Amino acid sequence: MEKREIFSQVIHMEERIGALHDELGELKEQLAMLIEENQALSLENQHLRKRLDVKEEARLEMEKLQVNKKPKRTSVGEGYDNLARLYHEGFHICNMHYGSLRTDGDCLFCLSFLQQK
Repeated sequence: MEKREIFSQVIHMEERIGALHDELGELKEQLAMLIEENQALSLENQHLRKRLDVKEEARLEMEKLQVNKKPKRTSVGEGYDNLARLYHEGFHICNMHYGSLRTDGDCLFCLSFLQQK
């Protein structure tokens, strides 16, 4: 083998290694995005499971209480109480992000709504 052929092979190998490095970097970015998405979905799933558990417990308690009682009319502040409960469960109640999961702590818009009484 001549020196030129060896040099040519080294250059070709270097190009292939560079392409593989780029491909590995892209795969790493995709993996990071998938891990973040999985974490967000796991957190949302956990919140929803807690909500389902709370609703089921409340339904069972209401069934126990209403066995011999007549149905009551809803009170005026019941909607407000429901929104406050949703906010404390970790969801937005403001008109800009209603129903979405609160991930960054308290929301000033939601809090201002709750303070209006």
